[in-house]
Amino acid sequence: MTLKLARLPKRSPVKVTCAFSPDVHAALEAYAALYQETYGENEPIEELVPFIVAAFLEKDAGFKKARRTRTPRRKSTAASPPITATAKDGD
Repeated sequence: MTLKLARLPKRSPVKVTCAFSPDVHAALEAYAALYQETYGENEPIEELVPFIVAAFLEKDAGFKKARRTRTPRRKSTAASPPITATAKDGD
């Protein structure tokens, strides 16, 4: 059987702490409420934000172009891994 989604790569999430302005926090709360209304699942903001950021980065043409054309900082010749968002371990 063939699936559209390829096997997920091995990954270990990196925890990052962020502070949001009250306006952005309110927008994220509204987004989480709309998500629950749409899908019937209550996902906390902390679980949604990585996917929101990944979607933003994936759609930013300027960022993608710059990333392709810049010399990697490391001495590796491997291409940069794709942008992915993952939930915390154990979810």
